[in-house]
Amino acid sequence: MKLILLGAPGAGKGTQAELLCEKLGIPQVSTGNIIRSEIKSGTELGNRVKSIVESGALVPDTLVIELLKNRIAQEDCKPGFLLDGFPRTIPQAEALEEICAVDAVVEIYVPDTAIVNRMSGRRTCPSCGATYHVTHNPPKKENVCDSCGADLIVRPDDAPEVVQGRLQVYHEQTEPLIAFYRDRGLLKTVDGERPLEEVSASIYEALGIQ
Repeated sequence: MKLILLGAPGAGKGTQAELLCEKLGIPQVSTGNIIRSEIKSGTELGNRVKSIVESGALVPDTLVIELLKNRIAQEDCKPGFLLDGFPRTIPQAEALEEICAVDAVVEIYVPDTAIVNRMSGRRTCPSCGATYHVTHNPPKKENVCDSCGADLIVRPDDAPEVVQGRLQVYHEQTEPLIAFYRDRGLLKTVDGERPLEEVSASIYEALGIQ
């Protein structure tokens, strides 16, 4: 099954993607994690996008598409995959249609005010990219990643003023994808302003997963 998760920054896409991938046995393809890995490795591409990511702006389409094509061509993506953080724009969605067909698009809807409050509690692992929330999805040990044991951080783009800017970019550039995929009969919308388990259950129901 080839899936896309849509929703504003902080809507909970990353957490739901991990749960959904585990249930379906498919890899999570997060362009954000790929980009952060490039930045951490100090590659040429990483250095090019570092300042863009930290300002909360979007990475240029050509760079994102290059990364994505390389990732979904790998062996573990043959049975299917879940895209988290891509596409972000209509041109990206059109480019994706040239690469592959997706089976469904799930939108996790959360109002802006709730997102700003939610992001202030988010913590990220700088080593493996895992995400947590101090209230909704805390690590087993405070400020320590469950997966690799690294100290968790508050990402620069989770600062309130940056979040507001990211939301504005989302509404201008990414929100049109809702109509784009609705017109194609692929869109399924769930209410993301609920407990984690309830959101997961709604996603499974929308996708016909037991």
